[in-house]
Amino acid sequence: MRVSTEWLSDYVSLEGVSAEELASRITSAGIEIDVIEDRNQGINKVVVGYVKSKEKHPDADKLNICIVDVGQEEDLQIVCGAKNVDAGQKVPVAMIGAKLPGGFDIKKAKLRGVLSQGMICSAKELGMNDKLLPKDLQEGILVLPADTEIGEPITKVLGLDDKVLELDLTPNRSDCLSMLGAAYEVSAILGREVSLPKPDKELMEVSDSAENHISISIEATEQCPHYAARYITGVTIGASPLWMQNRLMAAGVRPINNIVDITNYVMLEYGQPLHAFDADQLAEGAVLVRMAKEGETMTTLDGQERRLEPHMLVITAGGKPVALAGVMGGLDSEVTDGTVNIFLESAKFDGGTVRKTSRQLGLRSEASSRFEKEVDAARVIPALDRAAALMAKYAGGAVHQGIVEAGEAAAKPKVIELSLEKLNRYLGTDLSLLEVKTIFARLHFDCGDVETGLIEVQVPTRRGDIQLDVDLIEEIARLYGYDNIPTTAIEGPTTPGALTKSQAIRRGIRHLMTHAGWQEVLGYSFIHPQQAEEFTSLGDGGKAVKLAMPMSEDRGVLRTSLIPQLLDIAVYNANRKHPDLALFEIGNLFHTDEETLTKQPLERPVLGLLLTGRIGSKQWNVQPEKVDFFDLKGAIETIFDLLGMNSELITYEADQPDGFHPGRSASVYVQDGGNKVKLGVLGQVHPQIQQDQDLEDTYVAEILLEPLYDLASSRVQYRDLPRFPAMERDLAIVVDETVEAGALISVIREHAGELLQNVQVFDVFTGSKLGEGKKSVAISLTYRHQERTLTDEEVAAANEKAVQALEQTFGAELRK
Repeated sequence: MRVSTEWLSDYVSLEGVSAEELASRITSAGIEIDVIEDRNQGINKVVVGYVKSKEKHPDADKLNICIVDVGQEEDLQIVCGAKNVDAGQKVPVAMIGAKLPGGFDIKKAKLRGVLSQGMICSAKELGMNDKLLPKDLQEGILVLPADTEIGEPITKVLGLDDKVLELDLTPNRSDCLSMLGAAYEVSAILGREVSLPKPDKELMEVSDSAENHISISIEATEQCPHYAARYITGVTIGASPLWMQNRLMAAGVRPINNIVDITNYVMLEYGQPLHAFDADQLAEGAVLVRMAKEGETMTTLDGQERRLEPHMLVITAGGKPVALAGVMGGLDSEVTDGTVNIFLESAKFDGGTVRKTSRQLGLRSEASSRFEKEVDAARVIPALDRAAALMAKYAGGAVHQGIVEAGEAAAKPKVIELSLEKLNRYLGTDLSLLEVKTIFARLHFDCGDVETGLIEVQVPTRRGDIQLDVDLIEEIARLYGYDNIPTTAIEGPTTPGALTKSQAIRRGIRHLMTHAGWQEVLGYSFIHPQQAEEFTSLGDGGKAVKLAMPMSEDRGVLRTSLIPQLLDIAVYNANRKHPDLALFEIGNLFHTDEETLTKQPLERPVLGLLLTGRIGSKQWNVQPEKVDFFDLKGAIETIFDLLGMNSELITYEADQPDGFHPGRSASVYVQDGGNKVKLGVLGQVHPQIQQDQDLEDTYVAEILLEPLYDLASSRVQYRDLPRFPAMERDLAIVVDETVEAGALISVIREHAGELLQNVQVFDVFTGSKLGEGKKSVAISLTYRHQERTLTDEEVAAANEKAVQALEQTFGAELRK
């Protein structure tokens, strides 16, 4: 919002307060001032002149010799090349010694042998934004109104002795999207009175009632609770007064004609957008406010035909839309040079409806931005009267008696009770009741005592941002002055900041994986319903949570697995020649046991992993190897090691979860006390899914993080380096093919005794020599004692116990 200090001084005295000081105080009170713009860009000795005569230059076809009266004893002879200069005009004249923006000095000169004693200026040469001028003044010299006084300084005539404050308003302070709102704010800050326009006293009506000519009805009462209009006849379309044009240009609005300028002026003054229709273009003067119909079209003021949709609010006459409510008027009913009668609209439109229409059509205007933030319902009628009075005065219109309206917008002040004790406790102050009431008086908030220490405050409708007592406390704080609020030492126990255990674990996993060359990815929390059915190993029978309003069909449910998104990312990269991937993601899965969701779904944190392609780069002596199941399993075991989990308690069991390869997948479990807890799944993606997505062999895993939070140990246990040698024994046993290597290792650990330090499978062999359904498993056993050297007899005895346990449990035979 651009606030002209010259315009602002109409409502509140700024005597003794510079623009810079005012900007500082407004900023300190909570509204930031982005820019202080001086409209005078360096003009000196430029006055209003009267062109008494114009003759062609004898030696230049494009130059004219003008005799100009600037209110001095002698007229000036000025050579001018502007096409639009003519005798009888009032123009800005830069005299000899004048300074213009850009450091341009005016000196006596000869142009093609003819003396020139100054320069007739264009708006651009005066430092004005010529794009904000009326179109007929954008080219050539600036022609001033005929009643402008000769010799008057041009800075006074064009309102250039003015500074403009640009307010950076947050959405809640829409009350300052008007000069009156800014005046109330400055009044409260400076502690000075506000002088408001009095349209009811300025307005003179003719006896003929407006109801005889126009009528209004509202069909969409929720989107338009109040619509009012006045009927004005006999207007003369022309230029608005120069003072009004100056103020509009200072606010960044281009003057058009007196009728349109008045609606813009009142919008800037009151914050209430208005629209003027050519009343003769409205069928029978009957206006209906309704929602648009499917397939309906209208041509807006910018000449574009707009296709309307049922969620758009329109103003109609004769069954046809004549305006998009709160956004833009229609071309067929616009005010033109031939307009005589005016239908003047002022209304309260729903902000959400206006915003949706504006965004969809790409039409954003000063009016729509105000309606979007909700205008003050109490200003609908005063703004209408103010504009009607100005049209009568500056367009010669006759305002017909009465306001024609439909609906009624609620415009009652909100009453909020504020505790003085709470206010002082929140602010750390010791303000008295009188001091608080004085500040509310500066804000023009009426208040009275309910009981001792409790204040009943009436908040005017213009301050829609104030809803609670804490909002009132904020108003007191900013006007009392944040710098005046005493500082106090922090009291109470202090707690050092730290990560929770779960946060530390997630961060540790991220560091480990990224340092190991894995890349973290972030997938959508929404997936396709079909993807939710492909990988269900961690669903525990739960259902996917359906979205009420999905962004697309491909994002219809909350994810029940991280794997679909990891595969999508792998496909995306593979299609761009990046087939070698090691990806991980830490995210949440969502499940519900309800058909219709009535409670919060189950949300579980999960670690997802994906490996595909090859490990390493191609070199002259090393060939990259394809990833396999054990690369993925090794990464998971590294994570378990990081978390200090006992590897002896972790087991892997062959499994065939949905979406995985039936022979290359497993579930991982941990023994927690007497319970066997599932940690997750790992394995190769099902060949059919790989083929459908055109991927190489791809290995994925999902690990539940909640069990890791409970089982992870934050303590690092150190052991002395062994001082005594270890002894190794290898076993080659023949067992049934169905026996898992993990089960063999578990039995060995259980029976070999405390001397056993490590067990490792190093070979698996199958063949006809072993017999049908048999396999040979070669296992290395490492024995060590921490305080002495072992003897062969001790190792042989421990080894024998392990062999006997294998024979008894699995029917194993030593291979010879």
